Amino acid sequence: MTTVTHAAGPTAATSVGERPRIGALTAETVFIGRSFRHSVRDVESMLMAVMLPVMLMLMFTWIFGNAIDPTGGYVDYVVPGIILLCAGFGASSTAVSVSRDMTTGVIDRFRTMPIRSGAVLTGHVVASLVRNLVATAVVICVGLLVGFRPSATPLEWVAVFGLVALYILAITYLFAAIGLAAGTPEAASGYGFILLFLPYISSAFVPVDTMPEWLRPIAEHQPITPVIETIRALLADAPLGDQAWWAVGWCVAIIVVAAVWGAWLFARKAGRR
Repeated sequence: MTTVTHAAGPTAATSVGERPRIGALTAETVFIGRSFRHSVRDVESMLMAVMLPVMLMLMFTWIFGNAIDPTGGYVDYVVPGIILLCAGFGASSTAVSVSRDMTTGVIDRFRTMPIRSGAVLTGHVVASLVRNLVATAVVICVGLLVGFRPSATPLEWVAVFGLVALYILAITYLFAAIGLAAGTPEAASGYGFILLFLPYISSAFVPVDTMPEWLRPIAEHQPITPVIETIRALLADAPLGDQAWWAVGWCVAIIVVAAVWGAWLFARKAGRR
């Protein structure tokens, strides 16, 4: 009698009920690519995320600029605020995309696969971060064309893009959590639109001390003001003061809160506890 021996190897069957494992970050890479492909197909959203801040910058510099600052230096003041406004417009689409995934049934299909539940959100967040950094670069280039003249050193430019990336990451995680909390993509868009008003109640377009007294504490102590003031100081090669610490602290706090909230919402809605 001949005994046939099967060697155990990488292709050996797993135990009954055990799901095959995939490598570290493999799922995240797949979902990042998925989000990028969706972005490429949705050209209109990409264009609007860039064109709206650019149009606002042209409006404030060419129409309102001389009335606010007759010397013509208003463009140097307003560009940091437009940069964050651009990031907000771009990140707001994340709320709609996440809500669409949660309401169209695609998450139910993902639940049958051996992937980490957070990989879906990671894909949305990372793709949004890259998209918005590109849009930020476009906005800065347009600002240079209309008279923006920063005096930042190369190291300060690196710090600017680092802070902008941190802010984009924070607000994208927040929009992703809003998309999970919303019942429909339309509701997610509406909730996200409220956050887009925050730059207007800050030092983005006018100094805080020109606002009514009752509004100044809100403008001074909300998260966006220290971020804008830090970017403005870096671009002007001016002293940072303690605004930089507040800017980084606010961004990190938002990321932590939004990530925890988003993970809880995703586990609750996708059935993974």
